[in-house]
Amino acid sequence: MSTGPIANERLLHEEAITNRFLETPNEESFADVFNVFTPQLVAFFRARGCEVSLAEDLSQEVMLIVYRKATQVRDRALFRAWLFKIARNALCQHYGKQTREVKTVDLAYVAEHLVAAGQKPPGTPASEFLHWITFLDSREREVMTLRFIEEWEYHEIAAAQAIPIGTVQWRVFNAKKKLAPYLTARQGRTREAA
Repeated sequence: MSTGPIANERLLHEEAITNRFLETPNEESFADVFNVFTPQLVAFFRARGCEVSLAEDLSQEVMLIVYRKATQVRDRALFRAWLFKIARNALCQHYGKQTREVKTVDLAYVAEHLVAAGQKPPGTPASEFLHWITFLDSREREVMTLRFIEEWEYHEIAAAQAIPIGTVQWRVFNAKKKLAPYLTARQGRTREAA
């Protein structure tokens, strides 16, 4: 049995539902487009190394864009190519976000692990914290001290230093990023010792 006629029927079906959607874009016509193209999009993302849940999420994002921007399609014969171009762009954006993500460490839990591992009295986390922040520049040390030892809020630090709150948040973020490799390695040693 040849797959040629079946493939032609599938393409004709896709073309018919696509044309119907492009002529009268509504929820009913979009549901047909969604049902036909979503499995193909999931397969597209899975073939490029995405896990099932990510492939499904990206497929839904693509279909939302298709629904919102369907009026921009100039040549109906190129609908499928347009759809998969959106899919490629969504995948590129996803990987772009991943490469920009920076590992930081949550300082709230680090102190507990260090005290338990070192069998030190409870007063030492602040002194260890002061040791950790010696790796930072003076502005970052000051912000980290106010935020995590003095327990000031971001807006209080911004007002006291006469700088924008975004600058305070950036300095805390940047300091956490700088401390992450050191503290993560230390946490690993703590778990091994336990």
